[in-house]
Amino acid sequence: MENRYTILAVDDTKSNIEILLTHLGKQYNIIPALTGQKALDIAQKKQIDLILLDIVMPELDGYRVCTLLKENEFTRTIPVIFITAQTGEDAIEKAYDAGGIDYVTKPFRPRELLARIKRELTLQQLIKDLEASKEELRILATTDPMTKLYNRRSFANISSNLLGQSKRESQDMSVLMIDIDKFKDINDVYGHDVGDTVIITLAENLRNMSRKGDIVCRYGGEEFVLLLPNTRVGGACTLGEKIRQQIEEFIVKIESGGQLQFTVSIGATEVDVQAEKNLEPALKRADVALYQAKKGGRNQLVAFLDDR
Repeated sequence: MENRYTILAVDDTKSNIEILLTHLGKQYNIIPALTGQKALDIAQKKQIDLILLDIVMPELDGYRVCTLLKENEFTRTIPVIFITAQTGEDAIEKAYDAGGIDYVTKPFRPRELLARIKRELTLQQLIKDLEASKEELRILATTDPMTKLYNRRSFANISSNLLGQSKRESQDMSVLMIDIDKFKDINDVYGHDVGDTVIITLAENLRNMSRKGDIVCRYGGEEFVLLLPNTRVGGACTLGEKIRQQIEEFIVKIESGGQLQFTVSIGATEVDVQAEKNLEPALKRADVALYQAKKGGRNQLVAFLDDR
């Protein structure tokens, strides 16, 4: 069954509500409210797509109800169409000032009201679709599609901002560069699908083991980078060694029924926060340390240490 839009109809006269139910009930889910406070309560608790709002009501009139709706973060985007017997220009202007998007006078013509409701709901759906598309594009632009981690481009932007913050606050910062050992052999023996599974497995472990505030990036191919704010190289090595041990013990199940284990090599270094203008020097040092870990037999962590 096709999902129907839900309209909140607010009017203190029951007969007016019944008229709205008669003309709109076949196309929309109608929720009635006889007071402004009841309307506010319903809008806060239920998913409302549009509100038809009378102006003249006791205690809270339609203007006040609309103003309160627009002040509430949860309800402010719900479109409000005023439907009232008041036809003066001052009343119409006040309705728009309160946040209404349209104004229909009583007695309304059913086809006209339906057309206005349809127009507004269509517009709202277009806006939602546009916002969803913008979010999808943002995700595509900033994340690696396979692992859902930050991609290299977004990592560069984020790391630049974090380095600037660390400079201002005189905080430490370290980097871990992580590479899957003998990844080509995994692809050659088990196939690229299994190779992808290994990459995703490592990404999930890195995400789960990193702290809030750490930045995890798929830097390229089978290589990953962790940026660790407020961390000296000793703390980075401690985390890196935990990661290495966990990956070494992790069993990857293969769809064919088999399983495999893999290891990683890790290079660690500390960022010279005050002297370095960007992260490139630290990444190069981490890469040198990673190369030494590979050359030394793989499945190990090497820290780049100098006299800085």
